[in-house]
Amino acid sequence: MEDNMVEEAKKVKILLVDDKEENLISLEAMLEESHRVFLKATNGNDALKIALKTPDLALIILDVQMPEMDGYEVANLLQANSKTRHISIIFVTAINKEEQYVLRGYQEGAIAYLSKPLDIAITQQQVKVFEKLYFYQRDLKQLLQEKNDINQQLERFMYVVAHDLKSPLTSVMSLMSYLQEMPEVSSSELLKPNFDLCQDTLRYMQHMIGSILDYSATGVKDSQKSFVDVGNLLQHILQVLKLGENVVVRIAEPMPVLNTPYIKLQQVFQNIISNAIKHNDKPICEIDIYFEHADDYYYRFCVKDNGKGVSKEDRIRIFNLFEKTVIAEGKRENNTGVGLNIVKLLVEEQGGKLTLESNPQGGSIFSFTWQK
Repeated sequence: MEDNMVEEAKKVKILLVDDKEENLISLEAMLEESHRVFLKATNGNDALKIALKTPDLALIILDVQMPEMDGYEVANLLQANSKTRHISIIFVTAINKEEQYVLRGYQEGAIAYLSKPLDIAITQQQVKVFEKLYFYQRDLKQLLQEKNDINQQLERFMYVVAHDLKSPLTSVMSLMSYLQEMPEVSSSELLKPNFDLCQDTLRYMQHMIGSILDYSATGVKDSQKSFVDVGNLLQHILQVLKLGENVVVRIAEPMPVLNTPYIKLQQVFQNIISNAIKHNDKPICEIDIYFEHADDYYYRFCVKDNGKGVSKEDRIRIFNLFEKTVIAEGKRENNTGVGLNIVKLLVEEQGGKLTLESNPQGGSIFSFTWQK
Protein backbone atom coordinates (compact mmCIF):
# COMPACT_ATOMS: atom_id res chain seq x y z
CA MET A 1 0.00 0.00 0.00
CA GLU A 2 2.79 2.43 0.98
CA ASP A 3 4.75 1.65 -2.22
CA ASN A 4 1.65 2.41 -4.28
CA MET A 5 1.26 5.78 -2.55
CA VAL A 6 4.90 6.65 -3.29
CA GLU A 7 4.51 5.68 -6.93
CA GLU A 8 1.30 7.71 -7.18
CA ALA A 9 3.11 10.75 -5.77
CA LYS A 10 5.62 10.56 -8.62
CA LYS A 11 2.87 10.74 -11.26
CA VAL A 12 2.44 13.95 -13.24
CA LYS A 13 -1.06 14.73 -14.51
CA ILE A 14 -1.18 16.76 -17.72
CA LEU A 15 -4.35 18.09 -19.35
CA LEU A 16 -4.29 18.29 -23.15
CA VAL A 17 -6.90 20.59 -24.72
CA ASP A 18 -7.56 20.71 -28.47
CA ASP A 19 -10.76 20.59 -30.50
CA LYS A 20 -9.20 18.08 -32.93
CA GLU A 21 -8.96 14.51 -31.65
CA GLU A 22 -6.02 13.70 -33.92
CA ASN A 23 -3.98 16.55 -32.38
CA LEU A 24 -4.61 15.14 -28.90
CA ILE A 25 -3.45 11.68 -29.98
CA SER A 26 -0.34 13.12 -31.64
CA LEU A 27 0.54 15.29 -28.61
CA GLU A 28 0.10 12.39 -26.19
CA ALA A 29 2.36 10.16 -28.29
CA MET A 30 4.96 12.94 -28.41
CA LEU A 31 5.03 13.37 -24.62
CA GLU A 32 4.35 9.83 -23.43
CA GLU A 33 6.40 8.76 -20.38
CA SER A 34 5.72 6.06 -17.78
CA HIS A 35 5.27 8.63 -14.97
CA ARG A 36 2.81 10.83 -16.91
CA VAL A 37 -0.96 10.60 -16.84
CA PHE A 38 -2.82 12.38 -19.63
CA LEU A 39 -6.30 13.85 -19.37
CA LYS A 40 -7.93 15.12 -22.56
CA ALA A 41 -10.60 17.68 -23.46
CA THR A 42 -11.89 18.77 -26.88
CA ASN A 43 -13.46 22.07 -25.77
CA GLY A 44 -13.09 24.80 -23.19
CA ASN A 45 -16.00 23.78 -20.97
CA ASP A 46 -14.73 20.21 -20.57
CA ALA A 47 -11.22 21.54 -19.86
CA LEU A 48 -12.55 23.74 -17.04
CA LYS A 49 -14.53 20.85 -15.52
CA ILE A 50 -11.49 18.54 -15.54
CA ALA A 51 -9.24 21.23 -14.05
CA LEU A 52 -11.68 21.85 -11.20
CA LYS A 53 -12.05 18.11 -10.45
CA THR A 54 -8.28 17.41 -10.53
CA PRO A 55 -6.59 19.22 -7.61
CA ASP A 56 -3.12 17.79 -8.36
CA LEU A 57 -3.07 18.80 -12.03
CA ALA A 58 0.51 19.80 -12.95
CA LEU A 59 0.20 21.31 -16.43
CA ILE A 60 -2.30 22.29 -19.11
CA ILE A 61 -1.29 22.31 -22.77
CA LEU A 62 -3.98 24.49 -24.31
CA ASP A 63 -4.83 25.10 -27.96
CA VAL A 64 -5.68 28.74 -28.63
CA GLN A 65 -7.98 28.29 -31.63
CA MET A 66 -11.11 26.44 -30.53
CA PRO A 67 -14.79 27.03 -31.34
CA GLU A 68 -17.23 28.47 -28.77
CA MET A 69 -14.53 29.21 -26.15
CA ASP A 70 -10.95 29.86 -27.27
CA GLY A 71 -7.81 29.16 -25.26
CA TYR A 72 -7.50 32.76 -24.00
CA GLU A 73 -10.98 32.62 -22.47
CA VAL A 74 -10.26 29.25 -20.84
CA ALA A 75 -7.01 30.58 -19.35
CA ASN A 76 -8.75 33.70 -18.09
CA LEU A 77 -11.38 31.61 -16.26
CA LEU A 78 -8.70 29.32 -14.82
CA GLN A 79 -6.79 32.34 -13.49
CA ALA A 80 -9.95 33.78 -11.93
CA ASN A 81 -10.57 30.65 -9.83
CA SER A 82 -8.48 30.17 -6.66
CA LYS A 83 -8.59 26.37 -7.16
CA THR A 84 -6.98 26.48 -10.61
CA ARG A 85 -4.92 29.69 -10.86
CA HIS A 86 -1.75 27.89 -9.73
CA ILE A 87 -1.77 25.48 -12.71
CA SER A 88 0.92 26.11 -15.34
CA ILE A 89 -0.38 26.71 -18.89
CA ILE A 90 1.40 26.23 -22.23
CA PHE A 91 -0.42 27.78 -25.17
CA VAL A 92 -0.29 26.04 -28.56
CA THR A 93 -1.33 27.87 -31.73
CA ALA A 94 -1.02 27.64 -35.52
CA ILE A 95 -1.64 31.38 -36.05
CA ASN A 96 -1.59 34.63 -34.09
CA LYS A 97 2.20 34.71 -33.85
CA GLU A 98 2.21 38.50 -33.81
CA GLU A 99 3.59 40.13 -30.65
CA GLN A 100 0.21 41.41 -29.44
CA TYR A 101 -1.29 37.90 -29.42
CA VAL A 102 1.75 36.43 -27.66
CA LEU A 103 1.57 39.15 -25.01
CA ARG A 104 -2.12 38.47 -24.52
CA GLY A 105 -1.31 34.82 -23.89
CA TYR A 106 1.15 35.70 -21.13
CA GLN A 107 -1.31 38.18 -19.63
CA GLU A 108 -3.93 35.42 -19.41
CA GLY A 109 -1.56 33.23 -17.40
CA ALA A 110 0.51 31.30 -19.96
CA ILE A 111 4.05 30.37 -18.96
CA ALA A 112 5.11 29.30 -22.48
CA TYR A 113 3.96 29.67 -26.07
CA LEU A 114 4.46 26.96 -28.70
CA SER A 115 3.72 27.32 -32.42
CA LYS A 116 2.34 24.64 -34.74
CA PRO A 117 3.67 22.54 -36.26
CA LEU A 118 5.25 21.59 -32.95
CA ASP A 119 8.96 20.92 -32.76
CA ILE A 120 9.14 17.59 -30.95
CA ALA A 121 12.42 18.25 -29.09
CA ILE A 122 11.41 21.75 -27.95
CA THR A 123 7.95 20.58 -26.83
CA GLN A 124 9.40 17.67 -24.85
CA GLN A 125 11.97 19.93 -23.21
CA GLN A 126 9.36 22.53 -22.29
CA VAL A 127 7.23 19.92 -20.57
CA LYS A 128 10.24 18.54 -18.65
CA VAL A 129 11.07 22.01 -17.37
CA PHE A 130 7.55 22.55 -16.05
CA GLU A 131 7.45 19.08 -14.55
CA LYS A 132 10.47 20.04 -12.43
CA LEU A 133 8.77 23.31 -11.50
CA TYR A 134 5.68 21.37 -10.40
CA PHE A 135 7.69 19.03 -8.17
CA TYR A 136 9.65 21.94 -6.64
CA GLN A 137 6.43 23.79 -5.85
CA ARG A 138 4.77 20.68 -4.44
CA ASP A 139 7.76 19.84 -2.22
CA LEU A 140 7.97 23.43 -0.99
CA LYS A 141 4.27 23.46 -0.17
CA GLN A 142 4.65 20.19 1.75
CA LEU A 143 7.63 21.53 3.72
CA LEU A 144 5.73 24.69 4.62
CA GLN A 145 2.76 22.64 5.77
CA GLU A 146 5.00 20.45 7.92
CA LYS A 147 6.60 23.57 9.42
CA ASN A 148 3.19 25.05 10.19
CA ASP A 149 2.03 21.78 11.78
CA ILE A 150 5.12 21.67 14.02
CA ASN A 151 4.67 25.33 15.00
CA GLN A 152 1.03 24.72 15.92
CA GLN A 153 1.98 21.69 18.03
CA LEU A 154 4.65 23.72 19.85
CA GLU A 155 2.22 26.57 20.47
CA ARG A 156 -0.39 24.17 21.85
CA PHE A 157 2.23 22.55 24.09
CA MET A 158 3.45 25.95 25.29
CA TYR A 159 -0.13 27.01 26.04
CA VAL A 160 -0.89 23.84 28.04
CA VAL A 161 2.32 24.09 30.07
CA ALA A 162 1.83 27.80 30.83
CA HIS A 163 -1.83 27.26 31.71
CA ASP A 164 -0.99 24.38 34.09
CA LEU A 165 1.68 26.47 35.82
CA LYS A 166 -0.63 29.41 36.39
CA SER A 167 -2.73 27.87 39.17
CA PRO A 168 0.08 26.55 41.43
CA LEU A 169 2.02 29.79 40.95
CA THR A 170 -0.99 31.80 42.15
CA SER A 171 -1.18 29.57 45.23
CA VAL A 172 2.51 30.10 45.99
CA MET A 173 2.12 33.87 45.62
CA SER A 174 -0.85 33.86 48.04
CA LEU A 175 1.14 31.83 50.55
CA MET A 176 4.13 34.18 50.23
CA SER A 177 1.89 37.21 50.81
CA TYR A 178 0.45 35.58 53.91
CA LEU A 179 3.90 34.76 55.31
CA GLN A 180 5.21 38.22 54.46
CA GLU A 181 2.55 39.80 56.70
CA MET A 182 3.65 37.78 59.73
CA PRO A 183 5.45 39.91 62.35
CA GLU A 184 8.42 37.53 62.41
CA VAL A 185 9.00 38.24 58.70
CA SER A 186 7.97 41.90 58.31
CA SER A 187 10.18 43.00 61.22
CA SER A 188 13.20 40.91 60.31
CA GLU A 189 16.04 42.70 58.52
CA LEU A 190 17.24 39.34 57.23
CA LEU A 191 13.96 37.76 56.12
CA LYS A 192 12.07 40.72 54.66
CA PRO A 193 14.53 41.51 51.78
CA ASN A 194 14.59 37.83 50.82
CA PHE A 195 10.80 37.62 50.85
CA ASP A 196 10.64 40.79 48.73
CA LEU A 197 13.04 39.20 46.24
CA CYS A 198 10.90 36.06 46.12
CA GLN A 199 7.77 38.13 45.50
CA ASP A 200 9.46 40.02 42.66
CA THR A 201 10.59 36.75 41.10
CA LEU A 202 7.11 35.25 41.39
CA ARG A 203 5.55 38.36 39.80
CA TYR A 204 8.04 38.08 36.93
CA MET A 205 7.11 34.41 36.45
CA GLN A 206 3.43 35.34 36.49
CA HIS A 207 4.05 38.00 33.84
CA MET A 208 6.03 35.52 31.75
CA ILE A 209 3.24 32.93 31.93
CA GLY A 210 0.68 35.59 30.97
CA SER A 211 2.82 36.59 27.98
CA ILE A 212 3.17 32.99 26.83
CA LEU A 213 -0.60 32.51 27.06
CA ASP A 214 -1.10 35.70 25.04
CA TYR A 215 1.42 34.53 22.44
CA SER A 216 -0.11 31.05 22.16
CA ALA A 217 -3.61 32.49 21.81
CA THR A 218 -2.64 35.00 19.11
CA GLY A 219 -3.66 32.71 16.26
CA VAL A 220 -7.04 31.76 17.73
CA LYS A 221 -8.28 35.13 18.93
CA ASP A 222 -11.44 36.50 17.39
CA SER A 223 -10.73 37.43 13.77
CA GLN A 224 -14.22 38.68 12.95
CA LYS A 225 -14.17 42.09 11.36
CA SER A 226 -16.18 45.09 12.47
CA PHE A 227 -16.04 48.82 11.81
CA VAL A 228 -13.46 50.27 14.20
CA ASP A 229 -13.03 53.99 14.86
CA VAL A 230 -9.28 54.08 15.55
CA GLY A 231 -9.59 57.32 17.54
CA ASN A 232 -12.13 55.76 19.93
CA LEU A 233 -10.02 52.61 20.16
CA LEU A 234 -6.97 54.63 21.22
CA GLN A 235 -8.94 56.54 23.85
CA HIS A 236 -10.15 53.22 25.28
CA ILE A 237 -6.55 51.94 25.43
CA LEU A 238 -5.40 55.04 27.30
CA GLN A 239 -8.17 54.55 29.85
CA VAL A 240 -7.14 50.92 30.36
CA LEU A 241 -3.46 51.85 30.81
CA LYS A 242 -4.32 54.47 33.50
CA LEU A 243 -1.62 56.94 32.51
CA GLY A 244 0.27 58.86 35.18
CA GLU A 245 0.46 62.66 35.27
CA ASN A 246 3.92 62.51 33.71
CA VAL A 247 2.59 60.86 30.49
CA VAL A 248 1.30 63.03 27.64
CA VAL A 249 -0.30 61.31 24.63
CA ARG A 250 -1.27 63.33 21.55
CA ILE A 251 -3.52 61.64 18.96
CA ALA A 252 -3.87 63.13 15.48
CA GLU A 253 -7.46 63.85 14.45
CA PRO A 254 -9.45 62.61 12.75
CA MET A 255 -8.29 58.99 12.84
CA PRO A 256 -9.71 56.64 10.17
CA VAL A 257 -12.46 54.05 10.55
CA LEU A 258 -11.40 50.52 9.53
CA ASN A 259 -13.24 47.29 8.82
CA THR A 260 -10.88 45.08 10.82
CA PRO A 261 -10.56 42.68 13.81
CA TYR A 262 -10.95 45.01 16.83
CA ILE A 263 -9.07 42.85 19.37
CA LYS A 264 -6.00 42.42 17.18
CA LEU A 265 -5.63 46.10 16.35
CA GLN A 266 -6.12 46.94 20.04
CA GLN A 267 -3.36 44.53 21.05
CA VAL A 268 -0.93 46.03 18.53
CA PHE A 269 -1.49 49.62 19.70
CA GLN A 270 -1.59 48.68 23.40
CA ASN A 271 1.73 46.80 23.27
CA ILE A 272 3.52 49.59 21.42
CA ILE A 273 2.15 52.36 23.67
CA SER A 274 2.91 50.35 26.84
CA ASN A 275 6.50 49.84 25.69
CA ALA A 276 6.90 53.54 24.94
CA ILE A 277 5.79 54.40 28.48
CA LYS A 278 7.68 51.61 30.25
CA HIS A 279 11.05 52.36 28.65
CA ASN A 280 10.86 56.17 28.75
CA ASP A 281 13.61 57.84 30.79
CA LYS A 282 12.41 61.46 30.60
CA PRO A 283 10.63 63.41 33.39
CA ILE A 284 7.69 63.85 30.99
CA CYS A 285 6.90 60.93 28.68
CA GLU A 286 5.58 62.32 25.38
CA ILE A 287 3.88 60.11 22.79
CA ASP A 288 2.48 61.18 19.42
CA ILE A 289 0.18 58.88 17.45
CA TYR A 290 -0.57 59.70 13.82
CA PHE A 291 -1.16 58.02 10.45
CA GLU A 292 -0.69 58.41 6.71
CA HIS A 293 -1.79 56.66 3.52
CA ALA A 294 0.88 54.05 2.75
CA ASP A 295 -0.83 53.18 -0.56
CA ASP A 296 -4.31 52.47 -1.92
CA TYR A 297 -4.79 49.48 0.38
CA TYR A 298 -2.91 50.26 3.61
CA TYR A 299 -2.61 52.94 6.26
CA ARG A 300 0.68 53.49 8.07
CA PHE A 301 0.21 54.16 11.79
CA CYS A 302 3.07 55.69 13.77
CA VAL A 303 3.72 55.84 17.53
CA LYS A 304 6.51 58.32 18.29
CA ASP A 305 8.05 58.76 21.75
CA ASN A 306 10.75 60.93 23.30
CA GLY A 307 12.38 58.05 25.20
CA LYS A 308 15.93 56.77 25.31
CA GLY A 309 15.77 55.12 21.90
CA VAL A 310 16.93 51.67 20.86
CA SER A 311 20.53 50.76 20.05
CA LYS A 312 21.51 49.47 16.60
CA GLU A 313 22.27 46.08 18.14
CA ASP A 314 18.81 45.81 19.68
CA ARG A 315 17.01 47.08 16.58
CA ILE A 316 18.05 43.89 14.76
CA ARG A 317 16.53 41.51 17.31
CA ILE A 318 13.89 43.50 19.19
CA PHE A 319 10.98 41.81 17.36
CA ASN A 320 12.30 38.27 17.93
CA LEU A 321 10.59 36.00 20.44
CA PHE A 322 12.06 36.17 24.00
CA GLU A 323 14.70 38.75 23.01
CA LYS A 324 15.40 41.53 25.51
CA THR A 325 17.12 44.87 25.03
CA VAL A 326 20.45 45.72 26.63
CA ILE A 327 20.55 48.33 29.42
CA ALA A 328 23.41 49.71 31.47
CA GLU A 329 26.49 47.50 32.05
CA GLY A 330 25.28 44.92 29.54
CA LYS A 331 22.31 43.82 31.66
CA ARG A 332 19.01 42.78 30.08
CA GLU A 333 15.66 44.49 30.56
CA ASN A 334 13.42 42.77 33.11
CA ASN A 335 10.68 41.81 30.64
CA THR A 336 9.58 38.68 28.81
CA GLY A 337 10.55 39.61 25.26
CA VAL A 338 7.17 38.44 23.94
CA GLY A 339 5.06 41.58 23.43
CA LEU A 340 6.74 43.02 20.34
CA ASN A 341 6.91 39.58 18.72
CA ILE A 342 3.13 39.31 19.14
CA VAL A 343 2.78 42.76 17.56
CA LYS A 344 4.89 41.63 14.59
CA LEU A 345 2.82 38.46 14.15
CA LEU A 346 -0.48 40.35 14.26
CA VAL A 347 0.68 43.03 11.81
CA GLU A 348 2.04 40.48 9.33
CA GLU A 349 -1.15 38.43 9.65
CA GLN A 350 -2.99 41.46 8.19
CA GLY A 351 -0.46 41.66 5.34
CA GLY A 352 1.31 44.64 6.93
CA LYS A 353 4.86 45.41 8.04
CA LEU A 354 6.25 46.58 11.39
CA THR A 355 9.29 48.91 11.40
CA LEU A 356 11.34 50.86 13.92
CA GLU A 357 13.24 54.12 13.54
CA SER A 358 15.25 55.14 16.58
CA ASN A 359 17.71 57.77 17.77
CA PRO A 360 19.37 57.43 21.20
CA GLN A 361 18.86 61.16 21.72
CA GLY A 362 15.49 61.60 20.03
CA GLY A 363 13.38 58.58 20.96
CA SER A 364 11.76 56.01 18.68
CA ILE A 365 9.05 55.73 16.05
CA PHE A 366 7.26 52.39 15.77
CA SER A 367 5.34 52.21 12.49
CA PHE A 368 3.07 49.52 11.12
CA THR A 369 0.92 49.20 8.02
CA TRP A 370 -2.66 47.94 8.38
CA GLN A 371 -5.33 47.21 5.78
CA LYS A 372 -7.82 50.00 5.13
